[in-house]
Amino acid sequence: MNFSAKQIATYLGGTIEGDENASVMTFAKIEEGIEGAISFLANPKYAHYLYETRSSIVLVNNDFVAEQPVSATLIRVPNAYEAIAKLLTLYQSTVAKRSGIHPTAVVAESATVGEDVYLGPHVYVGEGASVGKGSQLYAGVVVEQNASVGEDCVLYPNVSVYHDCKVGNRVILHSGCVIGSDGFGFAPAAEGYEKIPQIGNVCIEDDVEIGANSCVDRSTMGSTYVRRGVKLDNLVQIAHNCDIGSHTVMSAQVGVAGSAKIGQWCMFGGQVGIVGHSVLGDKVLCGAQAGIAGSIPKGNVTIQGSPAIDAKNFMRSSVIFKKLPEMYSELSRLKKELEELKKG
Repeated sequence: MNFSAKQIATYLGGTIEGDENASVMTFAKIEEGIEGAISFLANPKYAHYLYETRSSIVLVNNDFVAEQPVSATLIRVPNAYEAIAKLLTLYQSTVAKRSGIHPTAVVAESATVGEDVYLGPHVYVGEGASVGKGSQLYAGVVVEQNASVGEDCVLYPNVSVYHDCKVGNRVILHSGCVIGSDGFGFAPAAEGYEKIPQIGNVCIEDDVEIGANSCVDRSTMGSTYVRRGVKLDNLVQIAHNCDIGSHTVMSAQVGVAGSAKIGQWCMFGGQVGIVGHSVLGDKVLCGAQAGIAGSIPKGNVTIQGSPAIDAKNFMRSSVIFKKLPEMYSELSRLKKELEELKKG
């Protein structure tokens, strides 16, 4: 990688302030900038690093106003965060993909493996399973019988795709991810709990990314759905029979209980819990550690707290909550004065 400011600005549709011939060969955070690196500034909290960074080029938003002289060449773009993501994607596309089938990989006779597929050490592709062209399965990946993995997918080490589950195209599953484990279904019985067989599957649509050690459980009957463009962080739990709407994102340790239906373009902060059988509309934005105890079918709301309420109401309530000890003392004093007045 070696690109000039002029080339980068042309690619991004940006404008240059400084030396158009300044060149870069790597990426760096703005606070750790080195000569020959490109950085970006999107969060105003990091603006002070711009005046001392050693990076050769820095991407900034069009509306950024410098308060001091800047030694780096600036490239102004509508959105610096999106621009750096675009450059990183371009850079990653230049990295050579792995290819070939490792001698220790096991592919069943009835399995189908497409062209340019990489199967790493100890990969297993079961009976009737399929792996689409251009996909990469790293060490220890298991694709059980009759499961399918689409084209141009990346499954990192020790991913498990259980039997009959379907993974779409351009899906990324990070290490330890489990697709199709049994849903948590048990019926109370006289001597304990009787397991309810989970005979459904999981369907993951195109362009989904699921983080490390996350689990999507198979349905009791039918399918658990993760729709197109969904992004799940590490340690996320999607229970049986859920339907996660397209382009919804979930941060670490979100838990979605069984049969919940989530709309499109929803956003959930870390450790959000969603009750089973709830229905959430599109564009529900939920702050970290919120507990969603019921349905929000209309969507288009921002919520916080447990049980989750309108975010503005939650903030006002939080201010009051902090003052409850003083308010209680004041109430006790007033009650005492009122009793004394009644006696008088």
